Amino acid sequence: MSLLSLHDKAVLAARFERDPALHQLELGDLDDLLWPHTTWYTLGDDGPVALLYGVGDPPTLLGLGRPEEAADWRALTHALLPVLPRRILAHLSADSLQVLSTAYAVKRHGTLRRMALTDPARADRHPLGPWRPQPLGRAELPELTELFAASYPGNWFDDRMIDTGQYVGARDDDGSLVAVAGVHVYSPAHRVAAIGNVTTRPAARGRGAAAACVAVLCRQLARTVDHIGLNVRADNTIAVRLYERLGFTSVLEFEEATLTAH
Repeated sequence: MSLLSLHDKAVLAARFERDPALHQLELGDLDDLLWPHTTWYTLGDDGPVALLYGVGDPPTLLGLGRPEEAADWRALTHALLPVLPRRILAHLSADSLQVLSTAYAVKRHGTLRRMALTDPARADRHPLGPWRPQPLGRAELPELTELFAASYPGNWFDDRMIDTGQYVGARDDDGSLVAVAGVHVYSPAHRVAAIGNVTTRPAARGRGAAAACVAVLCRQLARTVDHIGLNVRADNTIAVRLYERLGFTSVLEFEEATLTAH
């Protein structure tokens, strides 16, 4: 089969909506803000779809599938080899990564876990303690940038993300911003959101500030979306347990790696 590039949002949405817990990011990337930076590839009318997201250096290749789709993903990944950039950040299942290793040097960054909010009542009931997270906007960008530099220098934050209105932050007694939770994608049109850029200032960790931010954000997102998810390092047991307490369950594990062509 020949490699095809898809350009119809409705066709793409129909495929991803069959499994929204797995394809939160792809559905969010169909929104007008992100759509111009996306290229979509498939091998047929009903097979898996890979996304090449052009923002960032290197661009990101996203291809997640259920175990029963492994053979189809291997075929699609092999067909992608002639059209991929010489350097990419990959979020892929292990089988797909193995195919790319025939043409690329692979620098693995670890295993990530996709999680989905399946019991929102837990987030609703989560105690906020002394924290009262409040919305963050462009006026707070300098504080947010400083917080990321201090506690999450390898973040995926883009200034445009704050314009979604889906960022909340917690402040300490002195008024300083100590924790934040936001989104990577937010699409009321497709009823999905992917939480991201969650962090706490090192001196404030262990006091529940980030958990309070995520709980408040989940409550806020639930007003406009039906599917909420996130990615977390599989070996970050503290974060995984926190998200489980907030009502998230595991969907799938996948590999993150930087690939450089031989």
